[in-house]
Amino acid sequence: MAAAGGNFSDEEFWKACAELQQPAVAGKWELLLETSGISVYRLLEESTWLYKYKIFGVLKDCSPALLKEVYMDLGYRKQWDQYVNELYEKECDGETLVYWQVEYPFPMYNRDYVYIRELRELDMEGRKIYVILAKSTSSSQFPERSGVIRVNQYQQSLAIESDGKGGSRVFMYYFDNPGGLIPSWLINWVARNGVPNFLKDLEEAYHKYPKKK
Repeated sequence: MAAAGGNFSDEEFWKACAELQQPAVAGKWELLLETSGISVYRLLEESTWLYKYKIFGVLKDCSPALLKEVYMDLGYRKQWDQYVNELYEKECDGETLVYWQVEYPFPMYNRDYVYIRELRELDMEGRKIYVILAKSTSSSQFPERSGVIRVNQYQQSLAIESDGKGGSRVFMYYFDNPGGLIPSWLINWVARNGVPNFLKDLEEAYHKYPKKK
């Protein structure tokens, strides 16, 4: 389990857990789509005109413990995520930071991220729930690169628990602002298609995981 570095509060972890029991999608959250057991909601962030996303779903025949390992395994993600250009961890001043560079189609520049993440295993009324939180940060150990745009607004949450049938119930929250001169409508269109596919890709990666027995 990732060591706690004080970057995330207990409240943030329990908030992600609570979404599995009672999705917080009231108010201005809108249902974007439902497909293959996955529901996607979005909320407009008016300061950026970009959307925040919440995804709920069940991944059949995926045990929570191993699904968590697949998600945390950065080396393996470089094999199954076609958009990864670089992805690795580095110790910086006592913290483990992640560098992630994402390939964008020509003529757009690639984007890169520097972020922290933390995994906790929580017990909610007898239910074991794995929660992984991630958010962008900055470090002099990762200077910006020429021809690559640094993403400074990134946040992701993932909560996983058993569905009682050999699979996993999953909640994911996602937001990032890729910056640059990309119109917000295009960013939103890409996210609308890419965000739901992430859980499907994660499920497929689970079944091909080399450590799966």
